[in-house]
Amino acid sequence: MPLLNKIEEDFKIALKSGDKSRISVLRLLKSALKNKEIEFMRPLNDDDCIAVISSQIKQRKDSIEQYGKAGRLDLAEAERKELEILMSYLPEQLSPEEIDDIIRATIKELSAKGLQDMGKVMKAVMPRLKGMADGKFVNQRVKEILEGSKE
Repeated sequence: MPLLNKIEEDFKIALKSGDKSRISVLRLLKSALKNKEIEFMRPLNDDDCIAVISSQIKQRKDSIEQYGKAGRLDLAEAERKELEILMSYLPEQLSPEEIDDIIRATIKELSAKGLQDMGKVMKAVMPRLKGMADGKFVNQRVKEILEGSKE
């Protein structure tokens, strides 16, 4: 089942069950997906949907961080619940070891030598990890591996 259809079905189920938090999150997600569809002027495929969902997840993570700094733990917890709902639509997340293996393989393929090759490595690694790993974490690991600090 295409991801867009799954989101639509889950939204209908949430409406019937009265799950207010899921309804709210899915309504916002559907709106973001519709906006992206209008922007692209074509129906969205699963990769497009994953990109939108990832963007929504990044927004929630940033909000959680900001609310935490401001001492608004109630709002941070609400964002965490929304984050969980959104994460359920992404492919299964890779373990740190699996991510490191992909990074090391890419570095070897590209014959990357140091931090000066970081952009080249990130450009090659991110499509392989699309939706399966947090970009911030991948960036940090690429940097650490290229520096040789955690190899």
